[in-house]
Amino acid sequence: MSRTAWAWARFAGAAVTLTVLLWRLGAGPFLDGVRTVDGQALAAAAGIAVLTTGCCAWRWMIVARGLGIDLPLPAAVAAYYRSQFLNLTLPGGVVGDVHRGVSHGREVSDVGRGLRAVVWERSAGQVVQGILTVAVLLVLPSPVRSSMPLVALAVVLGASGIVLMARARPRGGRSRWARIRGAAAGDIRDGLLARRAWLGIALASALVVAGHAATFLIAARTAGITAPPSRMLPLALLVMLAMVLPSIGGWGPREGATAWVFGAAGLGAERGVATAVVYGVMVLVASLPGAAFLAVAWFRPTPPLARLEQPLPWRVPVAVRPDGVPDA
Repeated sequence: MSRTAWAWARFAGAAVTLTVLLWRLGAGPFLDGVRTVDGQALAAAAGIAVLTTGCCAWRWMIVARGLGIDLPLPAAVAAYYRSQFLNLTLPGGVVGDVHRGVSHGREVSDVGRGLRAVVWERSAGQVVQGILTVAVLLVLPSPVRSSMPLVALAVVLGASGIVLMARARPRGGRSRWARIRGAAAGDIRDGLLARRAWLGIALASALVVAGHAATFLIAARTAGITAPPSRMLPLALLVMLAMVLPSIGGWGPREGATAWVFGAAGLGAERGVATAVVYGVMVLVASLPGAAFLAVAWFRPTPPLARLEQPLPWRVPVAVRPDGVPDA
């Protein structure tokens, strides 16, 4: 399948999900979600986003320095806010990450390494999110609890395989696959599993997951869900796993997954969609500082040639998605 066809297929999946929800549930849950958003929820989302964005930027800085490229934390925070805003407003949900990697790569004169740092940073966050999700789902009741022991075994085996691959020294093969495998193992070993890196990456990722889960719980409460946090947390983590799927500015898989898990948990698919809409509005408003950072970067005085070389969000080629919203 060509890259263009694959891109259209990803958008079509999200569009079909939204269409099916509108057909089955009507527009009422979507409108209810928009109507129930209030200033208190938006303020809470913006405050939590400061913490989660700072942790994501810190994680990115750790990975980038492990790969041998410099990245100051203030610049990382500004770039991460920009990428979140672009991910939530442009189709695909990945353009902001590509823009972030390309921009940083051009600043350090190594676009390839800049993109790799973004891919590994997002991948590390997803791995930690997956481990935490499995741990919670093993303990608390959820619609998928019966399947969790097998899933937990698969996660342990997968994580062990990644560690062993990273620790193994390359044999010096000349094939393309051998070179790719050696480069990936080196990146994981130096950027993720180094003694001074893995603990900070794990801590930052755990705080990000906690922040996104808290935002979802606030969205559910705002939408009128009164179930206790012990019942809502597993549902929130399941929905967050679906958010890594291709979407239309963050919309599509999130609403479909929330409708399913809420319906399976006996809370009602309509209320699930309303919660997803509230969450979507909250994270969009929380990402608005990224628009300000984007405007500052765009209008900042730069030489004409440098301005022409700056990557434009709508011209950046879509790469393989390392992850979504939310940033795990």
